[in-house]
Amino acid sequence: MPNVGTASHPETLAKLALEAEKSGWDGFFLWNHLVEWDKRFPIYDTFTSLAAIALKTSRIRLGTTVTPLPRLKPWEVARQTVALDHLSHGRMILGVGLGAKESCDYERFGESADNKILAEKLDESLDIINGLWTGRPFSYRGKHYRIQKTSFLPRPAQKPRIPIWVGGFWPRKGPFKRAAKWDGVIPLKLPEELLESEDLRTITNYFRKHHARKAKFDFVNIGWTAGTNRDRDREKVAPFIEAGMTWWLESLYAKRDSPEKMRKRIRLGPPRARTQRRQTSSRGSGSKHASVSEMKHFLDRLREEDV
Repeated sequence: MPNVGTASHPETLAKLALEAEKSGWDGFFLWNHLVEWDKRFPIYDTFTSLAAIALKTSRIRLGTTVTPLPRLKPWEVARQTVALDHLSHGRMILGVGLGAKESCDYERFGESADNKILAEKLDESLDIINGLWTGRPFSYRGKHYRIQKTSFLPRPAQKPRIPIWVGGFWPRKGPFKRAAKWDGVIPLKLPEELLESEDLRTITNYFRKHHARKAKFDFVNIGWTAGTNRDRDREKVAPFIEAGMTWWLESLYAKRDSPEKMRKRIRLGPPRARTQRRQTSSRGSGSKHASVSEMKHFLDRLREEDV
C-alpha cells in the first residue's frame, strides 16, 4: 500500500488493514516514501501509519516494502521498529532497500545518491540495528557510522528478532548476497520488471547453490490478481508457489487514490492454492501466504547496484 496519495492517511490505512484482516489476508505492508518526484501529493510517515495499523488489527503481519535505510539513522529505526513490534505483539517485518530519486531524492536533501555509498550505508545500518536489537552493550565503528557502547531496551517482542527482508533486482548478485544474511528477499528483475515464476525458480536455485538455505527464509513475490475468479487466481499463483514463493504481495498501487476500489479488492480476499490454509506464524516456514502491498511503482524504489 502506498504512503502517498489520498488513500494514505494513517486512519484510512488502519481501516483498510482491518478490512484485510477480516477478509483473510495475512499481512499489510506500506511503502516508505519521503517524496514523490516533485509532485504535490500528501505523504504520511510510514512508521506512524504502522502504529495506527498495529492498534486496529490483532492478527495480520505488518511492515515496510521497503524502508530505504540509507536515508535514516539506524539507531532511530531500531527504536521505532521495536516499538512497533511490541505495539503489534510481535507482528512487525522490516523490508529494506536503497531507495531511489523519486522516493528519497538524496541529493535534494544534501546527501550522496551514489549507489555504492548507499549500499555501504545499508549494510552498516543492518549491522547496527541487529546489534542494538540484542539489548546487550553494543558499539560500532564503520565507514559511515560510529556508536559508542550503548544498550537499547526493550528487545523486540519476536525471538530472536524482527524479520528482515531485503529487496533487489535480479541478476545483480549484491542484493541477493545481502538478503542471504537475513530472513527473506523481495526479488525483481532488470530492466525493472516483475518476476515470472521461472525467474523465481532461478533465484531460489541460486540461493540453494550459493548460500546455506536457512530453515526459515521467505521468498516474496509482488503481483496482482482480480479476486473475482478464484480458479484463475489460483492458476496464476500456483507456479510461484511451486517455485518456492512463501509470500504473495498483492499490489494495490493502481488504485492508490481510491480507498473505495482498494477496499473492494481487499474484501474479495487473497489468492490461494487449493490445499493452502491461512498461516499466522511470524516467520517464513515453507508455507504460502498472501498479503496486501503495492505494484510496479515498487520497482523504482529498490534501485540497487551489484555491490
